[in-house]
Amino acid sequence: MKQIFVDIDKCTGCLTCTLACAAEHSSSKDIVGAMLEKVQPRISVEAVNGKAVPLMCRHCEEPTCVDACMTGAMQKDKETGIVSNENNDQSCIGCWMCIMACPYGAIQPNEEEGIAIKCDKCNGREVPACVESCHTGALLYVDGKTFTQEKLTKTAKALTEAS
Repeated sequence: MKQIFVDIDKCTGCLTCTLACAAEHSSSKDIVGAMLEKVQPRISVEAVNGKAVPLMCRHCEEPTCVDACMTGAMQKDKETGIVSNENNDQSCIGCWMCIMACPYGAIQPNEEEGIAIKCDKCNGREVPACVESCHTGALLYVDGKTFTQEKLTKTAKALTEAS
């Protein structure tokens, strides 16, 4: 199953991913509309020790946010593996239990709407908007085995060039 992976060495902190995310989740589907609608992006880029680090929901195998959700709004789709509180039979009531339970801090309160929001991998798109917009290739949408192999190859190449 494909996941969004991050190559931290390639991230420049340009925030294009956050703009693309906001645009994708706006009713207008464009950046200007997203800004006018004040759409919160579902990905954040944090500065840590002088590096930009994109953070988003990991769609955990056993998501603690699902267990913590009092209404049952937060669910994991058995087919896609996407963890979301949107478009389910139950509604999010904004109790923030999922926010407290998430080990990654990837769920944010949307206090204006009174609901929790998080990455949904742009459900319905072939490639999430954040990944598609990343001009440096810092965000990748691949399966874990592919990501691991690419990282192994990159490390081996760096080691041989250093000698």
